[in-house]
Amino acid sequence: MQAKLRKRTAASAMLDPAILLPAIGHAFVKLDPRTLIKNPVMFVLEVVTVLTTILTIRNIVAGNGSLGFDLQITIWLWFTILFANFAEAVAEGRGKAQADTLRQTRASTVAKRLLMPDNHELYEGVAAEHLKVGDLVLCEAGDTIPGDGDIIEGIASVNEAAVTGESAPVIRESGGDRSAVTGGTNVISDRIVVKITAAAGSSFLDRMIGLVEGAERQKTPNEIALNILLVGLTIIFVFATVTIPSFATYAGGSISVIVLVALFVTLIPTTIGALLSAIGIAGMDRLVRFNVLAMSGRAVEAAGDIDTLLLDKTGTITFGNRLASEIIPVPGVSDTEAAEAALLASQADETAEGRSIVTLAQEKHGLANVAVPGAASFIAFSAMTRLSGVDLDGRNLRKGAVDSILKFVRDESGADIAEPPAFRAAVDRIARAGGTPLGLAEGGRLLGVIHLKDVVKPDVKERFAALRRMGIKTVMITGDNPVTAASIASEAGVDDFIAQATPEDKLRYIRSEQANGRLIAMCGDGTNDAPALAQADVGVAMQSGTQAAREAGNMVDLDSDPTKLIEVVEIGKQLLMTRGALTTFSIANDVAKYFAIIPAMFVAFYPQLGALNVMGLSTPQSAILSAIVFNALIIIALIPLALKGVTYRPVGAAALLRRNLLIYGLGGLVLPFIGIKVIDLAVTALHLA
Repeated sequence: MQAKLRKRTAASAMLDPAILLPAIGHAFVKLDPRTLIKNPVMFVLEVVTVLTTILTIRNIVAGNGSLGFDLQITIWLWFTILFANFAEAVAEGRGKAQADTLRQTRASTVAKRLLMPDNHELYEGVAAEHLKVGDLVLCEAGDTIPGDGDIIEGIASVNEAAVTGESAPVIRESGGDRSAVTGGTNVISDRIVVKITAAAGSSFLDRMIGLVEGAERQKTPNEIALNILLVGLTIIFVFATVTIPSFATYAGGSISVIVLVALFVTLIPTTIGALLSAIGIAGMDRLVRFNVLAMSGRAVEAAGDIDTLLLDKTGTITFGNRLASEIIPVPGVSDTEAAEAALLASQADETAEGRSIVTLAQEKHGLANVAVPGAASFIAFSAMTRLSGVDLDGRNLRKGAVDSILKFVRDESGADIAEPPAFRAAVDRIARAGGTPLGLAEGGRLLGVIHLKDVVKPDVKERFAALRRMGIKTVMITGDNPVTAASIASEAGVDDFIAQATPEDKLRYIRSEQANGRLIAMCGDGTNDAPALAQADVGVAMQSGTQAAREAGNMVDLDSDPTKLIEVVEIGKQLLMTRGALTTFSIANDVAKYFAIIPAMFVAFYPQLGALNVMGLSTPQSAILSAIVFNALIIIALIPLALKGVTYRPVGAAALLRRNLLIYGLGGLVLPFIGIKVIDLAVTALHLA
């Protein structure tokens, strides 16, 4: 549902006047040759268009040539360049809007810089951009954190909506893997002392501004390779075109330079050349709208090519905490009696496990209306005792770790009682299945066992199956013992697992896979994940993680949702599919245009070429003008597809190739025949040529 909402938001953004209107102005700004030279095909097109413009002006002054025809060709050549610039400007515009908001946040922030490290009441107000690495700043409830840093003292609730788009607050505290904070986020409660770790201009917020507005986007290897191919084709067609006048002279006629330029423009791959940059920018923008920030276009592209996906078990494959799945009473104790004891004994356990026991007792055993006497004395869960419970009406109910429960029972009974065989059997069965057994007792009597287990997220198995159909191997990483890991891996449907994993184990596995020619993606949030994140081809660091993890990865998930790695793969594949689909369409589209313009140019010299005029175009001038007009309009028509992307489906490479050729290959051939013919009819009816 959330993904569909994001798609609708992206689609509506393309029609937003706040983006479209500035993009029109930027399209003209991008006519600057210093900017356009970054796109070789469009730069060459601008050069020949300038040449055509000069010749047209000369003909108008001299009163020579077909002035109306020459002027129309020139105008539509300029439109072709402007439409290409417009596509890129729209793609950049969506990022610029978000960047402006972030820039305002940074500019308006005033920091409370401490004058003395040990005196939190003595500080001075300074602009955030004047902070230096190592400065200590005080952040209290209501303050905006002025820069990236680590909490060295205190704990606070922080709203990270400014960078994540989510309003749910998170807890940040000194020490451990939750100490990193980001400039631009807001403190909701308490106070913290932050040590600045990034200088002005190089903070996470600064990098995010540069990336989302496209200022720092670098071409990916595949994009560079495709650009080289397009440049090569352009050079070939330059030589092909400049040799035509000599052949025409040999045949006893001549061809105007403007007509030669029209031929050249329809020969070179202008369609994909015009949209290539917009496709890359839109791919990164789709990640940004999914609250994932890619540090380079290469990372997005690599995500579409990965072979192996490494995922942490906790929080990714399973829910973050072990949850109660069943309450097993010993013989002589009813299900209801055991469930009621578990419910009462867990009232003072505020951990996720304790809450899950209460939920299980209420929902599965129908104990939602059990009242707790007011005189009850609760024993809160403690990591030291590993017990929680309640004393009421002479009943001492306890729930906790098996060893702690056995000790409690022995202390209560004053004797070294033997465990019921059913109790030990239940404990052993749960342990073999990879779960955690908790004992349940009343005074000196054992009541049963509570089964806590890692609960696999409901849709994970289907998603892993989809990845498998795409040829991607899934590997679960966990610190659990092999028995537990094998149980979860089997239930989740992953292809492999690494149990009792250390940072060295993760790094060793990634290097081994890469040595065999595979591309690896993984996610992490801790300092111990940094080496593996840096080594992986796609390393997705959690925004909530440490500074070391965020600097090591080439993507940052602003929502800190590890399962999003699967969506990152899909967006990467969508980028590759979009580029491939539009390249296929462009090549097929060019072939169709050749059938329109080549017979029109040479039919006077070689009447036999009239057989190639399969569209039945009215006149040579109409055919040439129609091809040029279609060449410009098709760019505008394809901008929504370039920005939105080709719909992703988890199918194999062979099926994908067939679909590409059928839809975009065949479509690229058929659509120009129809489009050019319709334009030819309009041109003829309006007597434009």
